[in-house]
Amino acid sequence: MTSARTQPTQPDRTTHPTLAIVGVTGAVGQEFLRVLDQRSFPMGGLKLLASARSAGKTAEFRGKTLTIEELTEDSFAGVDIALFSAGGSISKKYAQAAIDAGAVVVDNSSAFRMTDGVPLVVPEVNADAITAANIGLGEGQVPGVIANPNCSTIIMLLAVTPIHRAVGVKRLVVSTYQAASGAGAAAMAELEQQTREVLEGRQPTCDIFPQQYAFNLFSHNSPVQPNGYNQEELKMVHETHKIWGEQGDNKTGITATCIRVPVMRAHAESINLTLDKPLSEDEAHKLLADAPGVSLIDDRENNRFPTPLDASHVDDVFVGRIRHDLSQPEGYGLDLFVCGDQVRKGAALNAVQIAELLVK
Repeated sequence: MTSARTQPTQPDRTTHPTLAIVGVTGAVGQEFLRVLDQRSFPMGGLKLLASARSAGKTAEFRGKTLTIEELTEDSFAGVDIALFSAGGSISKKYAQAAIDAGAVVVDNSSAFRMTDGVPLVVPEVNADAITAANIGLGEGQVPGVIANPNCSTIIMLLAVTPIHRAVGVKRLVVSTYQAASGAGAAAMAELEQQTREVLEGRQPTCDIFPQQYAFNLFSHNSPVQPNGYNQEELKMVHETHKIWGEQGDNKTGITATCIRVPVMRAHAESINLTLDKPLSEDEAHKLLADAPGVSLIDDRENNRFPTPLDASHVDDVFVGRIRHDLSQPEGYGLDLFVCGDQVRKGAALNAVQIAELLVK
């Protein structure tokens, strides 16, 4: 019999937690693996979970071949942090099983974002929301859900929050130009397929979207509500208020228009701000240059500003076109153009950063 002295020690779950990735075969799931590896995330183990049709397939991680398991309610035994990115219905079905097994769920879907008591977190903006909810792995903390915001909200708030903290934002008008990556791997594949078909003079295949995507743009494909806004636009409004901790009559006025554009990866956003206090362009530059997770591309002389290609596969959100809004009193209006990788900072990276906040 092995003595107590020679028994192998188990990794400390607060320093080397066991992770599970739910939806590992999707675009975000695959990005989880890359981000965890690139950031040298400390872990005691890793479980890869997906649907029954993917069970038995393998994936490479840190030089090892891991077998993908079928997701069931019994999948979370021994798991400390579960990264979910398999859609809202899967999160609603299996998140409680993970919590009951003692895991903290970091959920990338919209299932719990607006649920009372569930922190909605962009680590550079409101990491303290996790502490306030007492969700974590440490002594006295409890398992629960931490929600990843909508990708467009994350990208916008990295650029706008430093300005909001400095001088206050009274009104925010945003128009998004959203890439195929926001609709998943199948939409990215369809855009590529349609591009070939259109260039060859053939009728484009429209399985993911009901209309041609290649060489076209259209209103975001989420359902349109009775007030004329689609769900994507309302997410940006409501999630921003929650992340900024705004309630009642003190909420920033926010309106959004979300458009799907034929770009493979990385979203762009045009943002117009009305400020509580005047802010010079130089001051705005400095605030953004010093902001975590933000890089500037703002070269007026050479007409060089952020593009989706600049942001693709990159951690930072890029900001440029920083200029006063001529329609508003001097210094009280500001325009920005922002680009960020939807799959990375808009999804996988943000979730992994949340997981890092749980680890000592």
